[in-house]
Amino acid sequence: MPPGASAARLQFKNLELDVKKPVEPESASALIDARIQELADWRGKMLAKVRAIVQKADPDIVEEWKWGIPVWSHSGIVCTGETYKSAVKMTFAKGAALKDRSGLFNSSLGGGVRRAIDIHEGEKIDEAALKELIRAAVALNVHLKSRPKLRRTSRKRAS
Repeated sequence: MPPGASAARLQFKNLELDVKKPVEPESASALIDARIQELADWRGKMLAKVRAIVQKADPDIVEEWKWGIPVWSHSGIVCTGETYKSAVKMTFAKGAALKDRSGLFNSSLGGGVRRAIDIHEGEKIDEAALKELIRAAVALNVHLKSRPKLRRTSRKRAS
């Protein structure tokens, strides 16, 4: 942590962030804008493109900023947009439960829940397939939210 920064406060492109409090959607969008601007290479352009595709796929998606990365949610987390030196990674929170008809998932394939798409410099995105995957993730979240929650009942054992 940089000198002068407390554990609970971080400074990011003139936006102060208290990591213990939720980030308002307007602030989250501003943080994502700042992240895209900070990445003055292909990764910033790719993150901006991914963001646009996510927003086109679901106009009701909510932008969030969690764990220092962009997060897109609708009735739960749909996916994240992480940037690394050699890839822009879209991680789908419940990716293992989605049908990936186009074979977009190419990372985190061994996990039981998440799946990811690593996009490298110069690669093209199949926009239609990605929109389909995003819509499927939203539909799964909405379905899971609409199910009645099971209540645990306490059972007393006979002595």
